[in-house]
Amino acid sequence: MFEASLLIGGQRRAASDGRTFDRHDPLTGAVVSRVAAASLEDADAAVAAAQAAFPAWAALAPGERRARLLRAADLLESRAEQFMAAASETGAAANWYGFNVQLAAGTLREAASMTTQIQGDVIPSNVPGNFAMALRQPCGVVLGIAPWNAPVILAVRAIAMPLACGNTVVLKSSELSPFTHWLVGDILDQAGLGAGVVNVISNAPADAASVVERLVANPAVRRVNFTGSTHVGRIIGELAARHLKPAVLELGGKAPLLVLDDADLDAAVDATVFGGYFNQGQICMSTERLLVDSAVADDFVARLAARVTRLKAGAPGEPGVVLGSMVDARAVQRIAELVEDAVSKGARLVVGGERSGSVMQPVLLDGVTAGMRLYREESFGPLVVVIRATGDEALLALANDSEFGLSSAIFSRDISRALALAQRVESGICHINSATVHDEPQMPFGGVKASGYGSFGSRAAVEAFTQLRWVTIQSTPRHYPI
Repeated sequence: MFEASLLIGGQRRAASDGRTFDRHDPLTGAVVSRVAAASLEDADAAVAAAQAAFPAWAALAPGERRARLLRAADLLESRAEQFMAAASETGAAANWYGFNVQLAAGTLREAASMTTQIQGDVIPSNVPGNFAMALRQPCGVVLGIAPWNAPVILAVRAIAMPLACGNTVVLKSSELSPFTHWLVGDILDQAGLGAGVVNVISNAPADAASVVERLVANPAVRRVNFTGSTHVGRIIGELAARHLKPAVLELGGKAPLLVLDDADLDAAVDATVFGGYFNQGQICMSTERLLVDSAVADDFVARLAARVTRLKAGAPGEPGVVLGSMVDARAVQRIAELVEDAVSKGARLVVGGERSGSVMQPVLLDGVTAGMRLYREESFGPLVVVIRATGDEALLALANDSEFGLSSAIFSRDISRALALAQRVESGICHINSATVHDEPQMPFGGVKASGYGSFGSRAAVEAFTQLRWVTIQSTPRHYPI
């Protein structure tokens, strides 16, 4: 069993009232981690510690901030086995957590490279002798709220660029991966960023709403970023707006993959198997909708079914198992209800659907139509549906017939044709001849519509996590009208 405290001002401490909560392995029910359950006073203390640390961190030379972030990346990588051991918090395969560590370390290194790239402008002024500048400066305390499904990547992403920009941070951990998120903060603190530069708050599930509201409302918190469901994102966005706090929100998705009539079907199958079922489909970019031209649909579905049949979900480490558990049995039940609804209304269950506790075998459905819940609802599980149409315009209309707009993909041998469609797909991200699941630290990552607003990643994040200020120098006598 792992144990995690709060991290406030460089100190590992219990909750002020001594409370803890347990996170259980979704496969066995055993306690994986016992974690401090923060009070509202603890939330206040974390923000106060970040605020106290802000002046010194913001004043550091960019090269020194870079050096500390690079140390943190190296230390994170060196602790990969500890992260992989904690994968049982969510039932994921250990290699998924190992991949998380690699990408998270890259995110820290990319953030380190950006410390000298936070630039302003000189702006011509109409006033004689007036030298005008636009400067980007740190905001202050940034609140990051990270989810459980890619816990190392998304916790690091929530704080890396804010730190590079000279801000200090409070990370609000997920109740489903609390030790993993605490470990991220612990490593960054051990890397010598400075006491209070990174603070980590964990809370009991029943206290989540009150703790988040307290953190967002704190006047010292100047920016908010959240990755998670659209439902919770709306709540966070409303809270932030009420307190006039800019927010970056990366929310749900229902990524379409368009298979045009000239597509390389084997390449599209490979991308679907990875993009639709990796990490049990519990990725915001997961392929949920296969929009396939009718001319190639039968062939494509047959090839995909043959591949999906060979995927096996179960306890990580068991022979032949390539997919792990879902986050809990309730998630499996929700997927089963979506499948039952679709099948009762005429969809064809091609492959999968067997379930046991928190494990569900990967599902492929064909013939999904607009009257089924799966047409619109995010499944966030090992479930991919096929929707058939004829012609590029019909496929594009289906792709855009969704409230979500995070990631998408288009498969075609005609790159010009695919690029023309890509520019019309309503999504923040579109990949041609590649999977919908793709992330790199230097890329602008964000969605449109109900998938949120704002972008993470290097230059895009500089805009989100700095304050643009206008500063002038009057070098000659100035005439005033009175």
